[in-house]
Amino acid sequence: MPPLVQAVFNRNTDEVQLYLHKKDEVNALDQERRTPLHAAAWLGDVHIMDLLITAGANVNAKDHMWLTPLHRAAASRNERAVGLLLRKGADVTARDKFWQTALHIASANRAMRCTEALLSHISSVNMADRTGRSALHHAAQSGCHEMVKLLLNRGANLSASDKKERQPIHWAAYLGHLEVVKLLVSQGSDKSCKDKRGYTPLHAAAASGHVDVVKYLLRNGAEIDEPNSFGNTALHVACYMGQEAVANELVNRGANVNQPNQRGFSPLHLAAVSTNGALCLELLVNNGADVNMQSKEGKSPLHMAAIHGRFTRSQILIQNGGEIDCVDRYGNTPLHVAAMYGHELLISTLMTNGADTARQGIHGMFPLHLAVLYGFSDCCRKLLSSGQLYSIVLSMSKEHVLSAGFDINTPDEFGRTCLHAAASGGNTECLNLLLSSGADMNKKDRFGRTPLHYAAANRRYQCVVILVGAGAEVNEPDRTGCTPLHYSAASTAFCRVDRGQQSPEDGEKESFMCVEYLLDNGADPCLCNSKGYNAVHYAAAHGNKQSLELLLLMSYNTSGDAESTGPVSPLHLAAEAGHWACVSVLVESGTCVDVLDSAGRSALYVASQRGHARCVELLLSQSASCLLTEHCNKWTPLHVAAASGHTDCLQMLLSRKEEPDLPNVSDTEGQTPLMLAVLGGHTDGVLLLLERGACPDPRDRKGRTALHRAALLGWEDCVTALLSHNAAVLTKDVQGRTALHLAASCGHAEILARMLSAADHTNSHHPIADCHGFTPAHWAAYHGHEDCLEVLLEIKPCSIEEGNPFTPLHCALMNGHSGSAEILLNSSFGSSLVHARDAKGRTPLHAASVAEDVSGLLLILRMGADINAVDHSGRSALMVAADRGKSGAVALLLHRAKADLSLLDVNRNTALHLACSKAHEMCAMLILKEIHNPILINATNSMLQMPLHIAARNGLATVVQALLNRGATVLAVDEE
Repeated sequence: MPPLVQAVFNRNTDEVQLYLHKKDEVNALDQERRTPLHAAAWLGDVHIMDLLITAGANVNAKDHMWLTPLHRAAASRNERAVGLLLRKGADVTARDKFWQTALHIASANRAMRCTEALLSHISSVNMADRTGRSALHHAAQSGCHEMVKLLLNRGANLSASDKKERQPIHWAAYLGHLEVVKLLVSQGSDKSCKDKRGYTPLHAAAASGHVDVVKYLLRNGAEIDEPNSFGNTALHVACYMGQEAVANELVNRGANVNQPNQRGFSPLHLAAVSTNGALCLELLVNNGADVNMQSKEGKSPLHMAAIHGRFTRSQILIQNGGEIDCVDRYGNTPLHVAAMYGHELLISTLMTNGADTARQGIHGMFPLHLAVLYGFSDCCRKLLSSGQLYSIVLSMSKEHVLSAGFDINTPDEFGRTCLHAAASGGNTECLNLLLSSGADMNKKDRFGRTPLHYAAANRRYQCVVILVGAGAEVNEPDRTGCTPLHYSAASTAFCRVDRGQQSPEDGEKESFMCVEYLLDNGADPCLCNSKGYNAVHYAAAHGNKQSLELLLLMSYNTSGDAESTGPVSPLHLAAEAGHWACVSVLVESGTCVDVLDSAGRSALYVASQRGHARCVELLLSQSASCLLTEHCNKWTPLHVAAASGHTDCLQMLLSRKEEPDLPNVSDTEGQTPLMLAVLGGHTDGVLLLLERGACPDPRDRKGRTALHRAALLGWEDCVTALLSHNAAVLTKDVQGRTALHLAASCGHAEILARMLSAADHTNSHHPIADCHGFTPAHWAAYHGHEDCLEVLLEIKPCSIEEGNPFTPLHCALMNGHSGSAEILLNSSFGSSLVHARDAKGRTPLHAASVAEDVSGLLLILRMGADINAVDHSGRSALMVAADRGKSGAVALLLHRAKADLSLLDVNRNTALHLACSKAHEMCAMLILKEIHNPILINATNSMLQMPLHIAARNGLATVVQALLNRGATVLAVDEE
C-alpha cells in the first residue's frame, strides 16, 4: 500500500500534507488500482479529500472494478464527500464493471442525502445497470420506503424492467418489503406484471414465504391462480419451496389445489417431491387435493414421493386414498419407482399397504427387475420376501428361503428375467438372493442370451464367477451364435452406458478377468458366431489388448488357428478401428500382414483408408506390401490414403522402397494417387507425392491429368503445386480439352491466369482448340465467365479469333451473356467479331436473336451489325427469331432496326411464313403489324403456301383473321 494511502486511512492530515509536500504521487495506485482519493472518499474525510484534489488527484479515477471515488463515497453514505466530489467535477454518469452509477450505489445503500445530491446532477433517473436494473430496482431491493418515494417523485419509471423483465415490485415482493410494495401499488405499479418466465409479484412473495406481502397482494386483486410460463401458480411455487404459511393463506383464500401445470403436475405433486414440503402436502390433502391426480406422464403424487423416498408423505397419501398400484405412462407403479431408486423403507410401506409386487411395468419388468438392475440388495431382499406368508424349507439344509410370491423367472417384454437384470447390474448379493430363491440361470431372453451373457457383456467379474460356479453353460450361444466369451471380449461395445463411474483402466482389467475366468472354466475361444467371427475377432475389433493376448494364446493351444475364420481377419478389424496395440499383438503373434478380405483389401489398406497412422507404421515395419490392390478399382493403400487426405499415412507409405515407381501406380481407370489427392483437394498430399517422385502428367483412360482435375474443381493450391513441378498445361484429353478449357468453363480465372502464364510459349502460336475447334475463350464466353475472358484477352488475346468460326462472341450472345459479349466487342477484335460468320454463315446477330435476353441484341446492333445479313439457308436474324418464337427479339428487330420483311430463305419463306409454321402467334402478329405491302401477305414459298395456308393449318385463329383483314387470298392453292 502506498504511504500516502496509509496516511489517508490513518486520517492523519499532517502526514498527508507532508507526503504531498514531498511531491509524492497523488494518484498512486495500490494493488487494486485504488488511489488515495478512493480511500478518503470511502472514509468520508472531506478535509483530506480537498487536500488531495487540490494537489491534483483525479476525481474520476477508476479502480480494478471501475469504481470512482464518487461510487465509494455513495457506498459509505457520506453526503459531504459526495457533495465535494460533485463540486469538483466528478462524473455522475461514470459506471463500474456492473454498469452501476453512483446513483445505483446510493439507492442500494439507503443513502438518502447522497441520492438527493446526485439527482440534482443527472439527466435521467432511469439509467440501467448491466442486469437492466434501475436505481428504483435497487431501492426496492433494499426495502427503503423513503428512497423509493424520493426516486418516484423525481420521475423514476415504476414499470421499468430488468433483463429478466422483473419490475421493482417483483424484487420488493420477493424480499418481503411490504411497505415498498404498498407504495409501488399506490403509485400505479401493475401488481399482476410478469417477468420473462411469467412470474408475478405473488409468485415471488410465495417463493420466499412472505405471507404479509401475499395477503396484501390478494386483498388488492392479484389473481390467485395466475400461472407462470410453466403453468405453475403461486400455490405450486409455495409447495415446491416448502412455504407452508403461504400455502395455508392461499388455500384459505380459495386457491385451486388441483390446478395442473404444463406437465400436468398439481401443487400436491410438487409438495410430494419437495425437500421441505411435508407440511404443505398435509395441508393440501386436508383441503381436498386429489391424491390420485396424474401428470401428463401418468405420475401420481405417490409416484413423486417414491422418486425421492418421501416415507412420511407416502404414508399420508396412502392413508388419504392414494392408489397403491396406480400406473404411469410407462406402466410403472410407485413400487417400481421406489425399487428403481432404492428406497427400501418406502417399499416396505407400499408392500404393507398391498402394493402388487408382481405388477409388470416398463418393458414388462417387475419392481424386482429394477431393484436388482440398479443394485439395491436391501430392496431386492424386501421384494423377494413379499410372498413369505409361509416358510419354504430346503429338505437338505433346513435353510429358510425367500419367496417373492410370484414366479421370479417370469420374463419381461424382451424375455429377460430378474436374474438377467441382476447379472447386468452387477450386485452379487442380489444375484445370490435370486439364485437361492430358485432363479433359472439358463433361462434365455428373446435374443437367446442367458444371464451369463449379460454379466460377461457388462464386465461383472464376480457375477460371472457366481453364475459359472452355479453351473451356467459357458459355451451357450445366443441367436447370433455369440457365446459369453464373445461378449466379454467386446465388453466395451456392449457394456451398459450408465457405468460411467468406472475408469477405462478398471473396466479393461475387469473385462480381462472375465475372459480369463471363462477360459479357465472351459470357454472355447475358437467358437464362431453366425457371421464366422470368434472371440479373437471381437477382442481385436474393440481394442481389448490384454484379452486378445490371452485369447490368442488359448486358441493356439486348442486349435492352432483361431484367426483363419470369418470374412475379415482380426488384423483387419483392429487396423480399421485404429487399435494399434491390438495390431501389434497380432503381428507379433505371427499373423500374416498381407492377408486379404473378401474385397481384396489388406490390413494396410484399411488402416490407410481410416488414417490410423500408428497402425500403418506397425504394419509397414512388418513388411506389409504397398502394392496389393483391392478387387473393385485396383486401388493400393497409397491410392486410398491419397484419396482420403491422410498425409501422415501417405508419407509412411512413400517411404517404402518396395517399388521404385510406387507413386505413379495406376488403378483400373488409369488414376494415380496424385490424381486422387487432387480430386479431394488435399494440397499437402499433392505436394508430398510430387516431392517423392510422382509424375504430374500421366493421363487416365479419358486422357485427363491431375492438372485437369485441379482446374475443373478450382483447387488453386493444387494447381500451384503441379505447375511448380512443371505439369504440362496443354495436354489434351480424349475430347481434345486442356486444363485451360476446364478452368475457363468453370470460371476459375485465377487458375486460368496461372496456367496461361506457365504454358509453353513455344507452342503459343498453335490454337488451343478441342476436337470441335472450341478454345478456352469459347467456353468462357459460353458460360458467361467475364473474368476468364479478361484474363484470356490480357495474356493470350489471339485465342479470341482462333478455333471454330462460331466465335466466342456467338457463344456469349447465344446464351444471353451480354456482359461477356461487351468485353469481346470492346477488345481490339471487336470490329472483326461483329461481322464474323460461322460454318453455316451465321453472324453474332443471328446468335443474339435466339437468346432470352434482348440486351445482347441491342449491344450488337449498336456495334454496327448488318440487320439484314443472311446465313447459308438465306435467313436473317429476324427470320431466325421468328422461327424460334423469340417475340422480344422480333419486336426489337422490327421496331428499332427496321429489319427487311421481304427477305426469303432458300425455301422462299418469309419471316411471316416461319412464324406461322412453328405456331408462334405473337411473333406472327408483330410481323403482320409491320407489313404494309399486300404482296407479302399473299407471298408463296417453294411449296406455293401462303402465310394463310400455314396459319390455318396450325389453328392460329387470330393470325388467320388478321390475314383476311389484310386482304389474304382465300382461293389460292398450294402444291397439295
